[in-house]
Amino acid sequence: MAKHEEIEKKAEALVSGFLAEHGLALVDVEYVKEAGTWYLRYYIDKEGGVNITDCETVSRYLSDELDRDDFIPEAYTLEVSSPGLGRPLKKEKDFVRNLNKPVEIRLYQPAEGEKDWIGNLESFDKTSVTIDAEGNRMVLDRKNIALIREYVDWDA
Repeated sequence: MAKHEEIEKKAEALVSGFLAEHGLALVDVEYVKEAGTWYLRYYIDKEGGVNITDCETVSRYLSDELDRDDFIPEAYTLEVSSPGLGRPLKKEKDFVRNLNKPVEIRLYQPAEGEKDWIGNLESFDKTSVTIDAEGNRMVLDRKNIALIREYVDWDA
């Protein structure tokens, strides 16, 4: 397991109980280096969406807990936010949360002549994603998926 994955796993375990107590869910944890700076990012959510107070509460809790456990050797910036609209589906729990909901998919290579698809996410496994695109059932190879995310209809 890579160093950043170990840190993400420890960081996730650190907050799970606290989030459950506050009616929040952990969407993702990222430990990444960008432009020479390390970031530990927590993405949280709840029914109806999170607000700034939720993020602040979690950030204060995490700041104390991360200082106490001190398992990250380098300096980093802690960020807590909502997952945001249009966030890519990356982990299994992202796919589970979006089952039977509309998703937007961009392919590397066209399927049935198209690279862009919108449809309800019917099922998924390690190798494929199945959507219902207006009555057209599509089974797409995950290796061919450049992007998959929750579909947001900006015209609605």
